[in-house]
Amino acid sequence: MKKILFICHGNICRSTMAQFVMTHIAKEQGFEDKFYIDSKATSTEELGNPPHYGTVSKCRQMGIPVLKHSASQMKKSDYDSFDLIIGMDQWNLKNILRITGGDPDNKISLLLDFTSSPGDIADPWYTHNFDETFSDVWKGCNGLLDSLKREL
Repeated sequence: MKKILFICHGNICRSTMAQFVMTHIAKEQGFEDKFYIDSKATSTEELGNPPHYGTVSKCRQMGIPVLKHSASQMKKSDYDSFDLIIGMDQWNLKNILRITGGDPDNKISLLLDFTSSPGDIADPWYTHNFDETFSDVWKGCNGLLDSLKREL
């Protein structure tokens, strides 16, 4: 079973959305038993909080099941516990590497690295644009699943 950890700043918007989307598309394509999917934060700002109402609303609008979730922070030990650690932007990537102390096993990447348009996923906490964030997360998760299917 491949263990995937999505990371963003607070673990209430982007990483949670990616967790919900990836869980949904893996299940839809018959791969739910092949993956363990979770999400965490690099910061402590939202610890214990549920997903942002914008994430919940957008996922429900798109038919993505909203899972029970409360924000938690990434720990150094997560590097050993997960096969892939996927950040949403360069700032997350920097903080992930700070927490892990490096990436000797090449497990860390950005979600949009799995698409034809690598880059950052904008934080809807600041942009208030959950449509754009969802579009990028959807593309990234589908690209990631396509990549992982080649390994199964």
